[in-house]
Amino acid sequence: MEHLTTLKTLHVLAASLVLISALGLALWAWRARRLGQAETGARLLRRPLLFVWLLMLLCLASLPVSGWWLVHLIGWPLGQTWLLASSVLYLLTAFSSAWLLVRLNRLRRGIPCGVGLTLGLAVFSAAGLLASAALMGAKPV
Repeated sequence: MEHLTTLKTLHVLAASLVLISALGLALWAWRARRLGQAETGARLLRRPLLFVWLLMLLCLASLPVSGWWLVHLIGWPLGQTWLLASSVLYLLTAFSSAWLLVRLNRLRRGIPCGVGLTLGLAVFSAAGLLASAALMGAKPV
């Protein structure tokens, strides 16, 4: 397989795994909360789901590297508006996701913190990743 095609496939696979893992965690938490199960937040960070969290972090860390490599191989200038917008959006989403993980860890340990901000960070992170993926998919050159 061609080098560029392989890199594109791995980049899309990493982005898809992040979105699918986040959606799976969100659906699992929603379902557990709807069924009235206690300690839902703590269960999301325990060992059975450690693989999902590690997979998401690995994919989130690899996306900027593989994205830059793709842009370099294709030869696009880094000053294109859609590329800059998606990079800034991804950076904001990464900070939001890190803050979200800190808040989820506080909830897991039983430290009281506002659930509204946590939900807002989760929604912003998901919307940011989807918008960044949409910009990359559309490539309005």
